[in-house]
Amino acid sequence: MSEAERPPSDLDRQDARRPERALSQPSGLMDLLGVAAVLLDAEGRVVLWSPQAEELYGYSAEEALGEYAGRLLVHEEHWDWVIKKFMEVMETGQSWGGTFPVKCKGGGTRLVELRNMRLLDDLGDFYALGLGTDSPRLREVERDVALSTRLISQSPIGIAILDTELRYVAVNPALERMHGIPAKDHLGRRYREIMRDAKFEVPEAAMRQVLRSGVPLVDQSTIVGRTPADPAREHAWSISLYRLEDTQGRVLGVADLVVDVTERHESAMAATETRRRLAVIADGSARIGTTLDVEQTARELADVTVPALADLVAVDLLDSVLDEHRPASHSGPAVFRALAVKAAYPTEAFRAADPPGRIAAYDSDRLATQCVRTGRPVLISHADGNDLTRIARDSHAATLLARSGVHSYLAVPLGARGAILGFLGLTRARDPRPFDEDDLAIATELASRAAVCIDNARTHQSVRNAAETLQRSLLPDHPPQLPGLQVASRYRPAQAAYEVGGDWYDVLPLDRDKTALVVGDVMGSGIEAAAAMGRLRTATAAYADLDLDPARVLQHLDKITSRLEQYIATCVYAAYDPHRAECHIANAGHLPPALVRSGRRPQLLDLPTGTPLGVGGVPFETTSLSLAPGDQLVLYTDGLVESRHDPIDERLDALLSLLDTPDDPLEDTCDRLLRDLRHTDVHDDVALLIARACPYTPDRTAPDSKELP
Repeated sequence: MSEAERPPSDLDRQDARRPERALSQPSGLMDLLGVAAVLLDAEGRVVLWSPQAEELYGYSAEEALGEYAGRLLVHEEHWDWVIKKFMEVMETGQSWGGTFPVKCKGGGTRLVELRNMRLLDDLGDFYALGLGTDSPRLREVERDVALSTRLISQSPIGIAILDTELRYVAVNPALERMHGIPAKDHLGRRYREIMRDAKFEVPEAAMRQVLRSGVPLVDQSTIVGRTPADPAREHAWSISLYRLEDTQGRVLGVADLVVDVTERHESAMAATETRRRLAVIADGSARIGTTLDVEQTARELADVTVPALADLVAVDLLDSVLDEHRPASHSGPAVFRALAVKAAYPTEAFRAADPPGRIAAYDSDRLATQCVRTGRPVLISHADGNDLTRIARDSHAATLLARSGVHSYLAVPLGARGAILGFLGLTRARDPRPFDEDDLAIATELASRAAVCIDNARTHQSVRNAAETLQRSLLPDHPPQLPGLQVASRYRPAQAAYEVGGDWYDVLPLDRDKTALVVGDVMGSGIEAAAAMGRLRTATAAYADLDLDPARVLQHLDKITSRLEQYIATCVYAAYDPHRAECHIANAGHLPPALVRSGRRPQLLDLPTGTPLGVGGVPFETTSLSLAPGDQLVLYTDGLVESRHDPIDERLDALLSLLDTPDDPLEDTCDRLLRDLRHTDVHDDVALLIARACPYTPDRTAPDSKELP
C-alpha cells in the first residue's frame, strides 16, 4: 500500500486537529526542488513571476513581467510547437506536462520539468499556470527516493515498543535476533537492563527527550557495540525514535526502530578515509605552485604531504635538471640536489635525509636512482633491513632510519613533459599503516602537479636569467664621475615570479662638461622588452652626443619607438650644464622627477607630461631650472612607487618624505628608497638615478671646457 493509499491513523487525525504539530516539521522537498511558478494571461504575457522562477530561469520579476513568455523562455526553433501547446491548454483546459529545454537569461538552456494548466478567475478570464523545476535535480531526487526505499525494504529493521518508564512492551523477531535475547526476556525489563553497555546511555537519553517533546528523532543516533548475538564483532545500529499517543493525546510510550547498518558504517569509515586522502589532493592543488620558484614549490609539496600522507618526506631533483652545464647520467650513481625535507615530529630519520641545498650521489642500486632511471614509482609496504639499505644513501643513514622505526617507503618520480626531474620520497614510522596503492595514487597525483610547477619555474627562471643578463649588460655598471655632479644609481629586476622588464637609466658625458641624465621604461617584459630598451638606449646616446635640446632628443626617440612594432616607452631626459648651473628637462609620459633643495621640502617637478614614446605626432617641451650646489634631481621608474594596494599619490608623498634628508650620502639615499618603497610583491623593474649638483671649477686646459659667453 502506498503512502497516498494509507488510511489516516488516529495520530494523523490528531495532527489534523492540531496543525501546529505539522507546521513545526515542514518537508524540505519543496525547497529542494525549488518549484517555480509563472502565470500567463490569455495572450501569453507574464503577469506573475515567483522568486523561484527568477532563480530557475535567471530573469528578475522586473525583466519578466509583461513580456511574452515564448520570446522570453523559448528558443526560436521551438516557438511553433510551444504556441500550439499553449493554445491547446487554453482552449481545452487539459493540462500538459513534460521535460522541456527552457531558454534562460544569457541565452543558455536548462532542462525543466514542467506542469502547465489552465486557471479560471472570478471574472471568467482564463490564465495559464506553469510550474517548473530543474529536471536533473528532480531526477536526482527520484533516484535518491527509489534507492532509499529499496534499501529499507531489504534491511532487517528491529522494532521495540517501550512504555513511559522505558520498559519493553513488545519486541519484533528482527530485534530479537539483533540482541541475541529472546523476546520474552525483554518484556517488563527496562531498556538499560537489556542494553547494558555504557554507549547505550545516549539512546536512552534520546528516548526520554522524545517522550517529553514529542519530536521524533529519525536516524539521529548510530551506536557501535557488541551484543550476545555476535560478541566477536562490532556492529553499528541506526536508531529512530517516535513518541506514541492515543486518540486523546495521552502519551503511551516510545517506538524504537533499529537498523543494523554495520556495513554502511564500515563503508562510511572507509569513505571518510578516502575523503581525507582526496582532501590532500585538493589541498595540494591549492597550495602547490603558488610561485615560479623551484625551491618554494618543493617546500609546498613537502608541506602538503606531511603529516597527511607521511611522517617524513624529501623532495630531491636531479642536479642536471637544475644545472644546465652538468650532463645527465644514465649509468652509475645518480646525482641529486635536495630541495626540501620535512618531518611530522622530531625523529632521527630527519638526519638520514639530505638537507636542502646539498648535492649527493646515490648508487645505481638505490631505490631513488631506480625510480628516476625507470620513471616508475617504488612501493615498499613493509621495509626490512635490506630495504632500508637501498632507501638510504649510505650505511649511517640506513642505521638512522632503522632506529627511527621506518617501516614503509614510497618513492614517486617527478615527471613533467616527458622528462624525469627528480623524485618524491615518503616514509612512515610512527604511523603504523603501510603505504598502499591508494597512497601511491595520491602521491603520484601530487608529484605530477608539483613536477609541472617545478618545470615551469625552472624554465621561467632560465628565460628570466637570460633577459636579466641581457638587460644588465645594456646598463652602465657605474655612473662615471662628472663635472659639477655627483651621481648614484640602482637597478633592481622584478621578483622571481615575474619577467624582467625594460627599465633603464643612463648617464652620458657631453661636450663642454655637460651631462645627460636619462631614465626610461619600455612597456612589456622579457627578452623582447630588454632588447627594445637596448635599442632606445643606444639611440639616446647617439642623439645626446649631438648636443640637442631635450625635447628634440625625445622627438627623435619617438620616431624610433614607433618603428618597434607594439612597443611604447616613457622617458625623462635631462641635460645639466655646470657652467650655468642649469638643467634642461623634457618628459615623455614618465612620472615627474623629484627636486630636493637644501632648506626646502622636496617637491615633484611640475613638467609638461608629454606622451609616451611611440605614440607619435605630439611635440615635447623643454623646461629649465637652476641647480645650486647640494640640490638633487631624482629620476626613477614606476616600479619604485607603484603598488597594488596604495594610491599613487600616497606613494609619491612617501617618496618625498624619504627624500627629506638632503645631506645624506647619495648611495644611502638609493638604498633607503629601495628598502622602504619597494614592496616584496613588486611586479615591475626599478631604475633609480640621483644626481647632486656640486661646486664646479672649469678645467681651462681642456679643449671642450671653454666657458660659454
